[in-house]
Amino acid sequence: MSILLILIIFLALVFDYINGFHDAANSIATVVSTKVLTPFQAVVWAAFFNFVAFFIFKDHAVADTIAKTVKSEYITLPVIFCGLIAAICWNLITWWYGIPSSSSHTLIGGFAGAAIAHAFDKKGIIGLSLIVEDRKILQIIAFIFLAPLIGMVVAMFITIVTVNQRFFLKIGIIAVSTTFIWFVFDYFQQVKINENLSKFYGISKLKTAAENNPSLTALYEQELVRYKKASKISEQYNKIGAHKVALQIENAGLVDGLGERKMKELLSVMYRVEGLKKKAESNPEMREHTDSIINNLTLIVPYYSLYDKISDEALTDSISNALGLHPSERAQLLQGINGIHLRQDLEKQIKRADNSIIRYGIVVIAAIFSLSFLYVEKIRKKSASRTGKMFKRLQLLSSAVFSIGHGGNDAQKVMGIIAAAMVAEGLLIDIKSMPNWIPLACYTAIAAGTMSGGWKIIKTMGTKITKVTPLEGVAAETAGAMTLFMTEQIGIPVSTTHTITGAIIGVGATKRLSAVRWGVTVNLIWAWILTIPVSAILATIAYFIFKLFM
Repeated sequence: MSILLILIIFLALVFDYINGFHDAANSIATVVSTKVLTPFQAVVWAAFFNFVAFFIFKDHAVADTIAKTVKSEYITLPVIFCGLIAAICWNLITWWYGIPSSSSHTLIGGFAGAAIAHAFDKKGIIGLSLIVEDRKILQIIAFIFLAPLIGMVVAMFITIVTVNQRFFLKIGIIAVSTTFIWFVFDYFQQVKINENLSKFYGISKLKTAAENNPSLTALYEQELVRYKKASKISEQYNKIGAHKVALQIENAGLVDGLGERKMKELLSVMYRVEGLKKKAESNPEMREHTDSIINNLTLIVPYYSLYDKISDEALTDSISNALGLHPSERAQLLQGINGIHLRQDLEKQIKRADNSIIRYGIVVIAAIFSLSFLYVEKIRKKSASRTGKMFKRLQLLSSAVFSIGHGGNDAQKVMGIIAAAMVAEGLLIDIKSMPNWIPLACYTAIAAGTMSGGWKIIKTMGTKITKVTPLEGVAAETAGAMTLFMTEQIGIPVSTTHTITGAIIGVGATKRLSAVRWGVTVNLIWAWILTIPVSAILATIAYFIFKLFM
C-alpha cells in the first residue's frame, strides 16, 4: 500500500469516528430527553447496537452507491483524500455549533467537489455529468427531502395507531402493516439478488465495453442471456437456499467460461493495473512501465482459457514462466488461482442479498408491541402510569433498532470510500470484493465515536424541535429505523439526521402543528441544503492546496 492510501484509510476511519459522535444524538436524543436512560447509559446502548449492525447488513448496497457517485476515471487517491479532509472539517464545524447536519451528505459533497476540481485541473471546464454519476447524485439529493418526509409520515402513522383506543383495530392494523412490510422487503431481496448476479456476470462492464467496441456485442448478449436464466433460477431462493440455487445455475452450464474472466481480474489486481494507469496519466515517467506491464499481461491472455482444464499448479507454472515471475510472485499467483471457486463465489453473492434477519426482526418487534398492548390494556387494568412505563421500556427497543439502522447506513458510506480508494490503487477489482476487515473497522469506528457522545447536538434534537414523551420517542425511533432499513435495502445513502428529525417533527405535528418549533426546523433545513455545496467548495480548496505541495 502507498503512504497516501494508508493515510486515506486512517482519515476515513477518523471520519467514521467523528460521524459516530456527531450523529450519536440521532440514536439517543429522544431516549435521553424522556429520561429513559442517562446520557452515559444511552451512548453505551447506542454504540453497542451500532456495532450489532455489522452482523446484519452484508450486501453493502449503500457503500456501492457512495463509491460510484463519481465516474471511475476521476476517482484518484488525491481526490478521495481531499474529499475526506473537507468532510471532516465540515462535520467538526457543525458539531461545534450544535448543528445536526448530515455526515452522509458531507462525505458525498466532499467527494464530488474534489472530483470536479480534479477534472477542471486536467481538462478545464467540462460537463458535470461527465464527472459525477448524475442519476445517483439526483437520487441522493431527492432523499434529502424524501427521507425526513418518509420518516415524518411513518411516525405520524405509528403515533395515530398507537394512541387508538380500540384494541383489536390497533392489533389488526399492526398485523396488516407487518405483513405488507414483509413482502416489500422480500421484493427488495430479490432485486438485490438480481443486482448481485448482474455484477457476477459483469453485465454493466460488458455493456460499456460493447458500446465502445462492437465486436464485443455478441459476448455481451450471450452473458445477458445467461444472467437472465440465472436470475430466473434464483427466484427459488426462499424455498431452496443459496447453495442449491448456485448448484442449479452451475449444473445448467451458466458459469462455464467465467473462470477466464476471474483469471484476468486476478492478474489485474496482482499487478495493480488500474492504479498504474491512473499514475501514468499524471506522471509521464510511469507511462512506459505501465504499458510494458499491460502488454505482458496481454500476451498471457491465451493461458486464461486453460483454467479448470489443467491443474492449478500447471497453470501457475505456465503463466509464471511466460511472465518470468519470482518465486514469491508465483506463490501469490498460485494462492489466487486456488482461491477462485465459481460456484462458491456465486453462492456468496446470492446469500449476501438475504434480508430475512430484518424481516423476522420486524415481525418480532411487531409481536412485542402487540403483546405489550395486550398486557397493559387487557390483562392488567389500564392506567396512565402503567402505559407510561410500558412506553419507556419499548423505547429501549426502538432506540436499539434505530441504532442498528444508523450503524448499517452510516458505516457503509465510509466502506464505500475506502473500497473506492483501493480500487483506484488497483488493489481491488470492484467494491464487492472488499475484504472483511473494511466493514469490521468501519463499524468499530462508528461505535467508538458514538461512545464519545455528541452532547451539543443532543440538546437540539431532543428538546428544541418539540417536547418528546416516551410514546412519541417510540414512534419517532421506530419510524426512523423503518426508513433507514428501507433505504439501505435499495442502496440510497440517506442522512440519519434528516430521517430522525422528520420523524420527531411527525410525532410533534400529530399533537398539533404548533407543537413543532418551526423556526428551529427551518434553520435545520438550511443546514441540510448547504451541506453538499459547502463541502464541495471546501474539497475544491483542499484539492488545489494539495496540488501546491505535491
